[in-house]
Amino acid sequence: MYRKTYANIYLKNIKDNVNKIIEKYNDYKYYIGVVKADSYGHNGYEVVKAIIDGGCNYLAVSSLDEALEVREYFDIPILCLGIINSKYISICEEKNIDVTVTNLDYLKEIKDSNINIHIKIDTGMNRLGVKEKEEFNFMIEIINNSNLNLKGIYTHIYEASNKDNVDKQIDVFKSITKDIDLSKIDMVHIAQSDTLINYPKIDFCNGCRLGIIMYGLTNNDLELKNTIELVSEIIEIKKLKKGDTVSYNGTYEASEDEIIGIVSIGYADGVNRHLKGSYVYINNKKYEIIGNICMDMLMVKIDESVKLNDIVCVYKDIEHIKVLSEYLNTIPYELICNISKRVERKYIK
Repeated sequence: MYRKTYANIYLKNIKDNVNKIIEKYNDYKYYIGVVKADSYGHNGYEVVKAIIDGGCNYLAVSSLDEALEVREYFDIPILCLGIINSKYISICEEKNIDVTVTNLDYLKEIKDSNINIHIKIDTGMNRLGVKEKEEFNFMIEIINNSNLNLKGIYTHIYEASNKDNVDKQIDVFKSITKDIDLSKIDMVHIAQSDTLINYPKIDFCNGCRLGIIMYGLTNNDLELKNTIELVSEIIEIKKLKKGDTVSYNGTYEASEDEIIGIVSIGYADGVNRHLKGSYVYINNKKYEIIGNICMDMLMVKIDESVKLNDIVCVYKDIEHIKVLSEYLNTIPYELICNISKRVERKYIK
């Protein structure tokens, strides 16, 4: 690592977070660790291992590519939440990847395969899934006369903080699946991170999906630990005269004589350009980002206490990430998932 720009990944904190979540919500059979998008930007074999060591006994990914990356290291059930092109189903057979089925036509294409499948029900997200009871029943009939193993049925709650919408989605799920005995299905999983902490356990569900909650970036009372810190360093210090401008298009103009620090990180590393005007931490003190953020560098207004090569915390901790996401009018997921692969990950045990 020749550039001092990296993300600290706190493996013990990930493991402890997962363990604490499972200890509190201990009435499920399956705890599905969602490790898509490189484990929400954390990246690496070590992160997935920490999630498993914390107690997750199932994993979920977005694509077959992600599933195969995980399968290379772990012999654990893996569910692909996205649609896998039917021409690649033989790979799922070979590598034992669970496949999500979202409609009748797709089911017909893969019905001769010997794989585990999970039917996804669309209860209002209007993204993926079966919307009609008649289609669902026809799918069950085909599955019962095929080599397919119906491992699970699930849906996705799109607004877990809204009890009325959650209730409505649960009712839709029940309505679509009412002609089968859900207790005979090995896995029924509806709760994801926010649903898990905001809504009582659904009596017919025995699985839950843990995503952003594993990294502490949800509003809960579990006192979860920080799992990621994005850092860089001051690579140059400049003294500005009143009226000097900073960075592209001169969007920042010094109102007096000032000192600025140049930081070796930019939007190619995943730092959103709109974070201009927010702040970083240097020596546990806040400093404002000024001027347009560049591809490889950003500038901060500093004082005499900041020295060359001082460490800059671009994302310091859970609270800082939440504040920055609010500043961008987005969610913490986006900030951590956007940390690019050219940023080295340092795994701290």
